[in-house]
Amino acid sequence: MRYWWVNQNQTYRQEVTGGYLWSPKRKSNGQRNAFYEFMREVSPGDLVFSYRDTRIFAIGIANSYCYESPKPTEFGTIGANWEAIGWKVDVTFRELQNRVRPKDVSNQLAPFLGDKYAPLRMNGDGLQSVYLAEISPGFAATLFRLIGTEANSVRDAASVVALEALQTPAREPTLEEWEQREEARIVAASDIPETERRALVLARRGQGVFRNNVRGVERACRVTRVDRPEHLVASHIQPWRHSDNAARLSGENGLMLTPTVDHLFDKGFISFEGQGRLIVSPVADRGSLLKMGLDPGSTMNVGSFSQEQRRFLEFHRENVFRAAAIRRELT
Repeated sequence: MRYWWVNQNQTYRQEVTGGYLWSPKRKSNGQRNAFYEFMREVSPGDLVFSYRDTRIFAIGIANSYCYESPKPTEFGTIGANWEAIGWKVDVTFRELQNRVRPKDVSNQLAPFLGDKYAPLRMNGDGLQSVYLAEISPGFAATLFRLIGTEANSVRDAASVVALEALQTPAREPTLEEWEQREEARIVAASDIPETERRALVLARRGQGVFRNNVRGVERACRVTRVDRPEHLVASHIQPWRHSDNAARLSGENGLMLTPTVDHLFDKGFISFEGQGRLIVSPVADRGSLLKMGLDPGSTMNVGSFSQEQRRFLEFHRENVFRAAAIRRELT
């Protein structure tokens, strides 16, 4: 079990009522933010102390690992500059009666504040730049003691959640629902011609115009060299859900892959460098890869890609390949 501190001054009501944490993936200028990256490290059974308006208002139990999710619609105009797609963790919160004010007990908390990524100043004031930060067991133990019985009962329940998570396969809760909602939005869009709407919906499944466009760029599976169309899947490099309508239909945003290779690529077990080097995730099961005919120890080069394909592959390596590796290492 790990312990986390979340600052929810802007989104407390939405997140606590909705039962989740949500953050952008990056700052508005495109740079990484450690307090967003920490979302990827949360595991089921971890405890989250919710801070707002100078007090700890709630304690939550994480019920999922981090997964991709659109910015919640209930945020409204909050975070207008935040990315449309971010990280989400399911959390069950319990609001507290005894709402401790860290500034009043700063002398007890200060010894546990590290030099880096601390959620508070030494005097107990909150830090506006922090969203999610890990706190030490000693810090958490002090908070449990200060809050009292309410906190202890949540901690006991969290142990049960952590045990159940070890016995239950990890899931990706909303990716399918997310794509279904986006597909429904396209179908209902009156500003998109009917033929284009149909093409965009078919593109999600690797069919129609998108498949024909990819076939104009890629004639065979890069890994297996199979070139019979009936044995190949048109696979998006930058996932359909992340793409604008132009990218959803672009042949440069696709590869023709055999079903097994498509599965490995789609789930982030493999990817490609721009010059064509095949890269294999360190968390991919080696035995399974060998059974699929792919030697994880080989230095396969599948041939260089076009400039536009390289741009989409960069997105895949960062947001599918790398993210999948981090998530699976935590499970």
